[in-house]
Amino acid sequence: MFVFTGLTNDGRLIPFLFLFFLIVYIMTVIGNTGMIAIVKKTAKLNTPMYFFLSYLSLVDLIYSTVITPKMLSDLISSRRVISKVISFSSCALQFFFFATFAATDVLLLSNMSYDRYVAICYPLHYVSIMTKKKCLLLGLFAFAFGILPSSVQTCCIFNLEYCGSNLVDHFYCDIPSVLKLSCSKTFTCEMITLFFVGSYSVGSLAAILVSYIYILVAILHIKSRKGREKAFSTCSSHIICASIFYVSVFLTYLRPPSEQFEKQDRVASVFYSVITPMLNPLIYSLRNQDVKTVLFRALSSLRNARIRLFNRN
Repeated sequence: MFVFTGLTNDGRLIPFLFLFFLIVYIMTVIGNTGMIAIVKKTAKLNTPMYFFLSYLSLVDLIYSTVITPKMLSDLISSRRVISKVISFSSCALQFFFFATFAATDVLLLSNMSYDRYVAICYPLHYVSIMTKKKCLLLGLFAFAFGILPSSVQTCCIFNLEYCGSNLVDHFYCDIPSVLKLSCSKTFTCEMITLFFVGSYSVGSLAAILVSYIYILVAILHIKSRKGREKAFSTCSSHIICASIFYVSVFLTYLRPPSEQFEKQDRVASVFYSVITPMLNPLIYSLRNQDVKTVLFRALSSLRNARIRLFNRN
């Protein structure tokens, strides 16, 4: 079994961190399940853009749940070392599911940029290009190719020998922290990790950048200022979410290992594993007029129902 060091050993910070991340996780669950429910129940939102957004919400919800409840449990009982224990097989499963849905997230972000490219560059053909079948295939593609790297990495990392310390200097089973504990040669696993993280992240980022170059050119050809602003507003939420995710991933994985950056690694890991899943539905809700309209209507209906119930009583 392994033992996590956790987020911090500072007893003064633990109550604050527990409360903060508990609120973040509750908002993650409410925000993502709410987004899925809104998209499913609202006919106006049955479009490719919102299909990918609901899929993204489902993926964010799952991969946050793989990490956050265990982290909260370790925080609330941090004075007992036994609470931070995770079995070898549970560690492998935690890493597998987290890596699967993190890779799926990366591919979904590139799918969403392609959707915005088609919507802005080929608006008259958008419906015929982004069919339900094509959207479903793109979603299945993201999930299938999300399983591939996680399966290979899990087999590689958890088939190594671990015969020394079992103290994982992290709050979950992440690749660099686990590999440090192996008494086998880890070069192959490190190269496999670098290949998959690099190819998926850089490849997806390249697809996003190319899509937005074409989108920017198309927006600049729009004559009216209002039209340009409307076109850009449909992309701004995606740009913000993708930027937060990629910056934190690159800071964690795509740089030379160094003890100097261990604390920064933990902060970056918190962002892409805990904070980003909460921010995605929040950003899309606040910056998307369609979603805001549906939310206001739902809240108004709920308020009216409560008033009617109160009047009856």
